[in-house]
Amino acid sequence: EHPEKLIDISIAILFAITMLSVRNSMSMRAANFKSIFSMKSMSSDAIEIALTRAFETHQIPFEFPSKAVTNKEELLNYFKIMYTMRRMEITCDTEYKARAIRGFCHLYDGQEAVAMGTEAAFDEKDSWITSYRCHCIALIRGGTCESVFAELFGFKEGMSKGKGGSMHLYSKKHNFFGGQGIVGAQVPFGAGLAFANKYNTKPGDPMPVSIAMYGDGAANQGQIWESANMASLWKLPMIFCIENNQYGMGTSKERSSSNNLYYTMGNHIPGFRMDGMNVLMVREGMRKAKEWCSSGNGPIYIEVDTYRYHGHSMSDPGTTYRNRDEIASMRTARDPIEFVKNLLVQNDLVSSQELKGIEKDIRKEVQDALKKAKAGEPLSVEHIGTDIFTEGVSYIRMPDRTKSFGSIM
Repeated sequence: EHPEKLIDISIAILFAITMLSVRNSMSMRAANFKSIFSMKSMSSDAIEIALTRAFETHQIPFEFPSKAVTNKEELLNYFKIMYTMRRMEITCDTEYKARAIRGFCHLYDGQEAVAMGTEAAFDEKDSWITSYRCHCIALIRGGTCESVFAELFGFKEGMSKGKGGSMHLYSKKHNFFGGQGIVGAQVPFGAGLAFANKYNTKPGDPMPVSIAMYGDGAANQGQIWESANMASLWKLPMIFCIENNQYGMGTSKERSSSNNLYYTMGNHIPGFRMDGMNVLMVREGMRKAKEWCSSGNGPIYIEVDTYRYHGHSMSDPGTTYRNRDEIASMRTARDPIEFVKNLLVQNDLVSSQELKGIEKDIRKEVQDALKKAKAGEPLSVEHIGTDIFTEGVSYIRMPDRTKSFGSIM
């Protein structure tokens, strides 16, 4: 009935397939984050942690765990990475207010457990695309504090050579396909990445998954419904992940969506909701989602219940549609980093004093990274127009075939 819509989604899918088909061989994450990938097998000092609440499910045909198994080394790694994320975002806040960072800037502090738990469940072959609130995911997918800062300053040492800025961090080598500046625009690309993962996998083998993260404010976008339909029809290994931080810009979920049980929005597509402030619960939920999707069962919907401490962006004080008491109570009761710290201390794995020492070291590391990033340089004028077209492509098919470029031979 509306063929132009199908064309739009198809172009996104074809673009994603092209990106994956020419990707380089996978390599490990940045050196300071390599240790999380050694956590696949548990040591003899493993501990069981009861999850903070039950998974809420919709059309789910499998069981979820009520406990998570972890250990000191793993929890310390989670703490260090999440605290680095927090300090990086706080530093971005300071630099923005000092006018060293310009343009849009959306901070992730408060939501660190979502990124950390997801990465702990995935491997480097799984594709990841997200919204404009992308700094911390970029950090864990091949970035460093220095390369993130440099990108925000518009310097050539940045993750996107200074061309993308806050909303467009990117690392193809690490299967991170960036933040997207348009609300919901990443989801059709996520479906395309899932299509490519299925296309490039031998029939019967486990498929790498694709995850597209978007906020509650984007959940009713038409392009998301269309992508879900195609993912279901083709049984793509696609995770539709709603980071429900309670507000779409300044509008609460109750005022913006007639159905704010976002995990049920896939209709017959299975879905579940979990505590997005608990890194272990996120990890366990994402493991189950990956297992379901990679086995050829089709897509899944996930809603992570989380909270952002800053406003929607740096231009939003975040206190006109919610009060300071609400933010303070969330920090006190559900802070994701304090949760991990408490697990370490209460289980006699690490002392409070040791954690303070680690925090001090990380604060210094982040400040050192900031200093190095500030020594960078803007991209030279002759490179401004590069990286727009893929080199070596002899034919580009346009919706109107008569306007296609090049030759197919």
